[in-house]
Amino acid sequence: MELLGTVLAVLGIGLAVILSGVGSAIGVGRAGQAAAGVTAEDPDKFMKCLLLQLLPATQGLYGFIVGFLGLIKINALSNPAFVVASTGTFLSVGGGLGMLMACLPIAVGGLASAIYQGNVAVSSIGLVAKRPEESGKGMLLTVMVETYALLAFLVSFLAVFIPSWT
Repeated sequence: MELLGTVLAVLGIGLAVILSGVGSAIGVGRAGQAAAGVTAEDPDKFMKCLLLQLLPATQGLYGFIVGFLGLIKINALSNPAFVVASTGTFLSVGGGLGMLMACLPIAVGGLASAIYQGNVAVSSIGLVAKRPEESGKGMLLTVMVETYALLAFLVSFLAVFIPSWT
């Protein structure tokens, strides 16, 4: 029971990193398949396709940042025993649950938004294939999905630093 708080916190941190990373991998992979097809037909469109392919990768970065900050918050990087430095005790169950909840927005939001952003990127790469001069519009459409990833990141980023989580 003494370690339950720490287990919950590490679970939340793991979910933030893993789920947002899986979403990014799916989104980037789908867009990469479309980009490869377009580039095979016209190698001059490679850079426009690459920029669109890269956009779903940001959710994985957001999850990594939240995970890293969460590890710092629970002193996991400087104290392998996960003992809260200020009190000399393990992370409380409430603190661990709080960290888990703080990490969930980017975990779930990162997963979903990266997949959907990848779908929009695939369509935008199709736009580049037919009308390369309209690549800016495709980029804008793809970036619109990023808004929700940024909101999830901001909520998790701020929630990780709520003082009562430790």
